[in-house]
Amino acid sequence: MPRSKPRTNNPRSLKVTEAFKVFVLDQLEELGEVTAKRMFGGVGLYYRGVFFGILARDTLYFKTSTANRPDYLRAGAKPFRPFLDRPQRSTTYFAVPVDVLESAPVLAQWARKAIAAAGG
Repeated sequence: MPRSKPRTNNPRSLKVTEAFKVFVLDQLEELGEVTAKRMFGGVGLYYRGVFFGILARDTLYFKTSTANRPDYLRAGAKPFRPFLDRPQRSTTYFAVPVDVLESAPVLAQWARKAIAAAGG
Protein backbone atom coordinates (compact mmCIF):
# COMPACT_ATOMS: atom_id res chain seq x y z
CA MET A 1 0.00 0.00 0.00
CA PRO A 2 2.60 2.58 -0.97
CA ARG A 3 0.44 5.51 -1.88
CA SER A 4 -3.19 6.21 -2.40
CA LYS A 5 -4.94 9.31 -3.60
CA PRO A 6 -6.01 11.75 -0.91
CA ARG A 7 -9.66 11.48 0.00
CA THR A 8 -10.29 15.18 -0.01
CA ASN A 9 -10.45 17.95 -2.55
CA ASN A 10 -9.46 20.52 0.06
CA PRO A 11 -6.02 21.85 -0.98
CA ARG A 12 -5.25 22.63 2.66
CA SER A 13 -6.06 19.17 4.04
CA LEU A 14 -3.15 16.97 5.10
CA LYS A 15 -5.45 14.04 5.89
CA VAL A 16 -3.79 10.63 6.19
CA THR A 17 -5.69 7.36 6.04
CA GLU A 18 -5.25 4.97 8.94
CA ALA A 19 -4.23 2.21 6.52
CA PHE A 20 -1.36 4.30 5.11
CA LYS A 21 -0.16 5.28 8.60
CA VAL A 22 -0.16 1.62 9.73
CA PHE A 23 1.66 0.57 6.55
CA VAL A 24 4.43 3.15 7.07
CA LEU A 25 4.86 2.27 10.74
CA ASP A 26 5.06 -1.43 9.84
CA GLN A 27 7.71 -0.65 7.21
CA LEU A 28 9.72 1.31 9.83
CA GLU A 29 9.47 -1.44 12.47
CA GLU A 30 13.18 -2.29 12.07
CA LEU A 31 14.08 1.06 13.66
CA GLY A 32 12.02 0.50 16.79
CA GLU A 33 10.80 3.41 18.92
CA VAL A 34 9.09 5.25 16.03
CA THR A 35 5.99 7.07 17.18
CA ALA A 36 3.33 8.86 15.17
CA LYS A 37 1.56 11.97 16.44
CA ARG A 38 -1.28 13.80 14.74
CA MET A 39 -0.42 17.35 13.73
CA PHE A 40 -2.37 19.84 11.63
CA GLY A 41 -4.39 17.06 9.99
CA GLY A 42 -1.27 15.11 9.04
CA VAL A 43 0.99 12.90 11.13
CA GLY A 44 4.47 13.60 12.46
CA LEU A 45 6.98 10.76 12.81
CA TYR A 46 9.39 10.75 15.73
CA TYR A 47 12.31 8.55 16.63
CA ARG A 48 13.22 8.79 20.33
CA GLY A 49 11.64 12.25 20.35
CA VAL A 50 13.38 13.47 17.15
CA PHE A 51 10.93 14.70 14.51
CA PHE A 52 12.12 13.21 11.21
CA GLY A 53 9.13 12.54 8.99
CA ILE A 54 5.71 13.73 7.90
CA LEU A 55 2.74 11.79 6.62
CA ALA A 56 0.47 14.06 4.58
CA ARG A 57 -2.07 13.24 1.89
CA ASP A 58 -0.97 9.57 2.11
CA THR A 59 2.58 10.46 1.17
CA LEU A 60 5.66 9.95 3.34
CA TYR A 61 8.16 12.81 3.57
CA PHE A 62 11.55 12.62 5.28
CA LYS A 63 13.78 15.36 6.65
CA THR A 64 16.75 16.12 4.43
CA SER A 65 20.05 17.91 4.73
CA THR A 66 22.98 18.44 2.39
CA ALA A 67 24.04 14.87 3.23
CA ASN A 68 20.91 13.05 2.00
CA ARG A 69 19.02 15.56 -0.19
CA PRO A 70 20.90 14.46 -3.36
CA ASP A 71 19.28 11.00 -3.03
CA TYR A 72 15.83 12.62 -3.25
CA LEU A 73 16.79 14.95 -6.08
CA ARG A 74 18.22 12.04 -8.12
CA ALA A 75 14.94 10.18 -7.61
CA GLY A 76 12.92 13.20 -8.76
CA ALA A 77 11.22 13.48 -5.36
CA LYS A 78 8.96 16.44 -4.72
CA PRO A 79 9.33 18.73 -1.71
CA PHE A 80 6.61 18.84 0.92
CA ARG A 81 3.95 21.46 0.22
CA PRO A 82 1.70 22.00 3.22
CA PHE A 83 -0.76 24.08 1.20
CA LEU A 84 -1.40 22.99 -2.37
CA ASP A 85 -3.07 26.31 -3.17
CA ARG A 86 0.08 28.28 -2.29
CA PRO A 87 3.45 28.38 -4.06
CA GLN A 88 5.33 27.89 -0.78
CA ARG A 89 7.48 24.75 -0.78
CA SER A 90 9.55 23.14 1.90
CA THR A 91 13.12 22.45 0.96
CA THR A 92 13.90 20.28 3.97
CA TYR A 93 11.23 17.56 3.68
CA PHE A 94 10.97 15.52 0.49
CA ALA A 95 8.65 12.70 -0.60
CA VAL A 96 10.12 9.24 -0.17
CA PRO A 97 10.20 7.43 -3.53
CA VAL A 98 7.65 4.60 -3.81
CA ASP A 99 10.32 1.96 -4.47
CA VAL A 100 12.05 2.97 -1.23
CA LEU A 101 8.77 2.96 0.69
CA GLU A 102 8.00 -0.55 -0.53
CA SER A 103 11.30 -1.99 0.75
CA ALA A 104 11.45 -2.01 4.55
CA PRO A 105 15.26 -2.47 4.72
CA VAL A 106 15.91 0.37 2.26
CA LEU A 107 13.32 2.57 3.95
CA ALA A 108 15.08 2.02 7.29
CA GLN A 109 18.35 3.23 5.71
CA TRP A 110 16.68 6.36 4.38
CA ALA A 111 14.95 6.91 7.73
CA ARG A 112 18.27 6.73 9.59
CA LYS A 113 19.64 9.45 7.29
CA ALA A 114 16.51 11.54 7.92
CA ILE A 115 16.94 11.11 11.67
CA ALA A 116 20.56 12.25 11.37
CA ALA A 117 19.42 15.24 9.27
CA ALA A 118 16.98 16.12 12.05
CA GLY A 119 19.78 16.10 14.61
CA GLY A 120 19.12 12.65 16.05
